[in-house]
Amino acid sequence: MSFIDGIGYNFRGLVLGLKTPRLLFWGLLRFCLVVLITVVSATLILVYHQDILNLIWERPESYWIVWLWYITSWLLSLCLVGLSAVISYLVSQILFSVLIMDHMSRITEIMKRGRATEAESVPILKLFGYLVMQEIPRAILPVIFSILLMLVGWLTPLGPVVMLISSGLAALFLAWDNTDLIPARQLVPFKTRVGFLLKSLPFHLGFGLPFLIPVLNILLLSFAPVGATLFHVDRNDHNMLRTNP
Repeated sequence: MSFIDGIGYNFRGLVLGLKTPRLLFWGLLRFCLVVLITVVSATLILVYHQDILNLIWERPESYWIVWLWYITSWLLSLCLVGLSAVISYLVSQILFSVLIMDHMSRITEIMKRGRATEAESVPILKLFGYLVMQEIPRAILPVIFSILLMLVGWLTPLGPVVMLISSGLAALFLAWDNTDLIPARQLVPFKTRVGFLLKSLPFHLGFGLPFLIPVLNILLLSFAPVGATLFHVDRNDHNMLRTNP
């Protein structure tokens, strides 16, 4: 699958999600929950905005430099809002979003295959626990890489290059968070799933690139499990045709 295929599957999933009542319900539910957690966390963090600012820099008395203090205050507000968004994403993904994503994937797979593929003879509670545990590295790895690259950008003159690399990594990991749903449900080993990601980097980069578009990304992320499932269904059918001509 190519880079263009990745972009296509993302928007195919969005269209199918918007046209299918059950997928539309779960996609909008996920969207509303993430927004709610973001608003709550941002409110709680901004309550302590002034205290944090005072620890960094108390308001100067000189009118000549007080404008720098105001700029610092605004930048701190933006950083705190960004931090709240990251925290909300991690919390929502680990606590409940993975379950909604898996359910949307199952609905899509049943629509296309007539059944949802999963590991046999695994209790449902154990499977859901496994899915939640698998979400932890998928959610934490992008944040760790982003922070490391941010530090590199601050400490070296490679800011523009680092920005491109970090954007690409964010797109890859956001895509993999969705395309990994079916393999994780089938209890495929983590190492094998990472290997699949590395072998299909162009597709994942194309699938994840639209997630970097402001505003539109919120809608696309809500229905991304649908497009990722369509990709796996088509890939499996293609492999079956190759092995059974």
